[in-house]
Amino acid sequence: MGRLTEAVAAGGGASAARSAGPPPTPLPLPSTSLGCTATMASSEEDGTNGGASEAGEEKEATGKRRRLGLLATVWLTFYNIAMTAGWLVLAIAMVRFYMEKGTHKGLYRSIQKTLKFFQTFALLEIVHCLIGIVPTSVIVAGVQVSSRIFMVWLITHSIKPIQNEESVVLFLVAWTVTEITRYSFYTFSLLDHLPYFIKWARYNFFIILYPVGVVGELLTIHAALPYVKKTGMFSIRLPNKYNVSFDYYYFLLITMASYIPLFPQLYFHMLRQRRKVLHGEVIVEKDD
Repeated sequence: MGRLTEAVAAGGGASAARSAGPPPTPLPLPSTSLGCTATMASSEEDGTNGGASEAGEEKEATGKRRRLGLLATVWLTFYNIAMTAGWLVLAIAMVRFYMEKGTHKGLYRSIQKTLKFFQTFALLEIVHCLIGIVPTSVIVAGVQVSSRIFMVWLITHSIKPIQNEESVVLFLVAWTVTEITRYSFYTFSLLDHLPYFIKWARYNFFIILYPVGVVGELLTIHAALPYVKKTGMFSIRLPNKYNVSFDYYYFLLITMASYIPLFPQLYFHMLRQRRKVLHGEVIVEKDD
């Protein structure tokens, strides 16, 4: 249960904080594939020809596994390079806007299209888990990605009066630096040429960026509460033909409260991963 709780924390509590697990290297197909199983059965049934048949089938299955691994690696490398470039473009646009305008007001509006595109594009990470080319739980990836989608589309996009809040800049900066570091870490890992600085940044920047991102998200949601309560947006009132009610205002309050138990679990998990990766400590995680 302890591992599952930490996994859920990755998205529900701190969407700025993404999973600190291993880089998304392609998973090989199991050795007990359908082809191998069929070959073994054929060999047992036909003792005269079984050896040659088994060798041929095994060679074909091995080639198929290699082709899938290569395709997966090529795609994941392209994906991570594209995402690194996208968040770099976002970072440059943010710096340029502030240097030209000297204020954060209007910043979100100027970069929102780029932000929405690349953050929504991250939905592919759920697909990667579904088809098995990334060794991460579908639930974990789903929670992580959906929490970001929630902040982008259902908070800052939908509630325009809060787009100039300073808290929006907080989580945007935290997200941007985090994602540039994370996707470049994955890219160099897939290419098998991981610079130590990227590795060091991956397991050190979060110490500051995760709390900053969480504070920015919480303050942004808090700033949205008066508008949501006044307008009743996304809420369903009774009576209606479905006899169902939903209050978006209270949903946001529950979402904010969920950060309290979830974020510390993720943060301390990341600290344990940091000691393991950078200092070689053996970390034994206990299940509750």
